[in-house]
Amino acid sequence: MTGAGSGIGLSASKALARDGWTVYDFSRTDRAAPDVKHIGCDISDEAQVRAAVARVIEEQGRIDLLLNNAGFGISGAVEFTRAEEAEKLIRVNLLGADNVTRAVLGAMRAQRGGRILFTSSIAGILPIPFQAWYSVTKAAINAYALALRNEVAPFGVSVCAVMPGDIHTGFTAAREKSAVGDDVYGGRIEKAVSAMEKDERNGMSPDAAGTYLAKIAGKKRVKPLYAIGAQYKLFAVLAKLLPARLSNWIVGRLYG
Repeated sequence: MTGAGSGIGLSASKALARDGWTVYDFSRTDRAAPDVKHIGCDISDEAQVRAAVARVIEEQGRIDLLLNNAGFGISGAVEFTRAEEAEKLIRVNLLGADNVTRAVLGAMRAQRGGRILFTSSIAGILPIPFQAWYSVTKAAINAYALALRNEVAPFGVSVCAVMPGDIHTGFTAAREKSAVGDDVYGGRIEKAVSAMEKDERNGMSPDAAGTYLAKIAGKKRVKPLYAIGAQYKLFAVLAKLLPARLSNWIVGRLYG
């Protein structure tokens, strides 16, 4: 898995290890849980990823599960977000997940089985103002997972994405925030981000989210998309049923 050094990833890695999985963490930190094997790896570097996957296959002979969890967030107005900031986010949240996925698919296809699980976000189906680029990467993850699911199903490989909502983790403090342009946006940038971060600090525990991910990992069959928690399952249903104009208006009233 990726991103097991903190937050949901750390909790998920512990839950997977408790369930009997042999867990490897690909990340740039070395904060993995005691029962997790750490491999230093920048997932945005394809060569590093392929070397890490080759090591796992050499040591274990196969890969049965990939949990693509690594990612970070940025916030700010689209108008004032620099292209390099958006590109950095895409390289990790989307292209990093793609690097690891492509690296394991050959082994999974050859062994005629495996599961690829993505940590997405409810923002992927209900995009959040002043978190546009984060929402874009998570919407892209959902689309990627759905397309990949159909591509690899004949090889016995299952794919799904799990969409957490507000989780109380270090992700909030690590967000790269920019209030540039807040004066011309009437203070709405800082107001929106503050409201969102308040919700995160009061959100679900990372242990609950990590345990849920481990449960999905162990299912015999999986649905394409999951939301975590009753509240966000309701939001996911409403996102399907309500006209886009109405659901977007509601999100705008909350965070716009």
